[in-house]
Amino acid sequence: MIKLPSIRIKGISMRRKRARKTKESIESEIPPIEERKAIVFKSYRDFKEVESYPLYEPWAYARILQHKVTGEILYYIDEIPLTPREKQTYKQIMDILYWELEPPPSDKEVIPYFTAQAKRIVKTFQIRMGRTPGISWGKILYYVLRDSVGFGPIDPLMRDPFVEDISCSGVRKPVYVWHTRYEYIPTSLVFQDEDELDNLVVKLAHMAGKHISVAFPVVDAILPGGHRLAATYRREVSTSGSSFTIRKFREEPLTIVDLLDFGTLSPRLAAYYWLLMEHKRPGMVMGVTGSGKTTTLNALLTMLKPSVKVVTIEDTPELRLPLENWVQLTPRMSYGLSGERIGEITLFDLVKISLRYRPDIIVVGEVRGEEAYVLFQAMATGHGGMTTLHAENIDAAVKRLTSPPMNIPKGYIPLMNFAALIRRVEIVDSRTGRSTVTRRITNTWEIADYDNYIEIHKWNPRTDEHEINLKASKLLELITELRGWDMDKIIEELDRRTIIMEWMKLKRLRSYKEVAQIIREYYLDSERIYQKVVSELKLRPA
Repeated sequence: MIKLPSIRIKGISMRRKRARKTKESIESEIPPIEERKAIVFKSYRDFKEVESYPLYEPWAYARILQHKVTGEILYYIDEIPLTPREKQTYKQIMDILYWELEPPPSDKEVIPYFTAQAKRIVKTFQIRMGRTPGISWGKILYYVLRDSVGFGPIDPLMRDPFVEDISCSGVRKPVYVWHTRYEYIPTSLVFQDEDELDNLVVKLAHMAGKHISVAFPVVDAILPGGHRLAATYRREVSTSGSSFTIRKFREEPLTIVDLLDFGTLSPRLAAYYWLLMEHKRPGMVMGVTGSGKTTTLNALLTMLKPSVKVVTIEDTPELRLPLENWVQLTPRMSYGLSGERIGEITLFDLVKISLRYRPDIIVVGEVRGEEAYVLFQAMATGHGGMTTLHAENIDAAVKRLTSPPMNIPKGYIPLMNFAALIRRVEIVDSRTGRSTVTRRITNTWEIADYDNYIEIHKWNPRTDEHEINLKASKLLELITELRGWDMDKIIEELDRRTIIMEWMKLKRLRSYKEVAQIIREYYLDSERIYQKVVSELKLRPA
């Protein structure tokens, strides 16, 4: 039982007096939007606001500011601050939480349990204090949840759906974010105190179930929600003090329909990939860091037949597949003080053991070491395989594969049937003249042999169109042999699947489960689904 402190107002004990619950409207708790803008520009007079959107209404907003002279973009975290009286109440509530809150029962999840307890304590505190003009309990609850079960000062950034990456390089340096519309931009959040930053890094490590200290100053872990954390502690390995980078994870992954909507690929190209996925053709997605390799890989894997067995092996579990027969494996790190890594399980170990699962498809989140050789050995024995690779073009990718530490024999290279390259590119809106950074699958190659790559698709940056040459495809010829079709039949099938893709885009199917359901139904009864789509689009059958 949590004991609330005895609170006396004008000599009356609030423990003995039942307080009446007050009803405060949201409008009375925050200043009007015009006044809040004035508060922002009082500190940032040389900036103008480009856009703003809520992160946690009505307490936290994101404001994108641009310098009037230099054009520099700034991400301003606009949180309604606590008043001195609210701060005092907040500290009392946090003391109760930290000192008297009991651990959750074994059958309860930690975060939902502590969230419920925090809300209950704030509620009880509010009732016992009674009518308290000038105190916003909604605001206090926001800060209590932010700092107890949330991510502290960076919690608003974690709530922003447009922020993909959050990084702090040390004290007295602005925290940077990767914003989907503005790329890397600085924020208004700066840790001026080393202890504050150290405490946040320790908190993040503990939230991930890991330990970080002077003895073990580096951590690589998974935060609640699947976000990936890399952090250093104090000045042991980073000269500017503690640092961290959080790569945010989408609980609802982007689908092939999302990629169509963004223009990352075309419906025709998606139909081509769909055929390759159905026939378990091994392939890889290439690109630089942050280009969208894993997102693209996940979208392609959702087009697999629902009957296949898939084993995925990733450093960080980022893939979300709508498959029942799916085994997800992650390596285990060792932090021994000696050179011997006792108990460590590497990607190489997991790729080897995955063969015992008799999978149809082995997916390695990213190949960069000796695990690549085992993956190619598996593909040589008839398994399907998919992976991602850091490379800027097909030549660079093959050179990486055939060089140490991967050491893939040149004769094994065509086992990887195709390769797709995704890049971050700059697109200029013809109407507004404003340039935006987006992602495009710029090239697709079929790998006929070592040093023999057939370019099936190329993105045209002038027209922002995907140009496809399927007449040169060797994989489509292989599929015709497997299915007993001719090229006319397979082109007709591509036309049908292109229409299905256009229909899903028109319907704006955003959930990966919805997209997977259409794919599943098409595999079960392609004619019924096709006729349904054609009737809705009011088109003649192809």
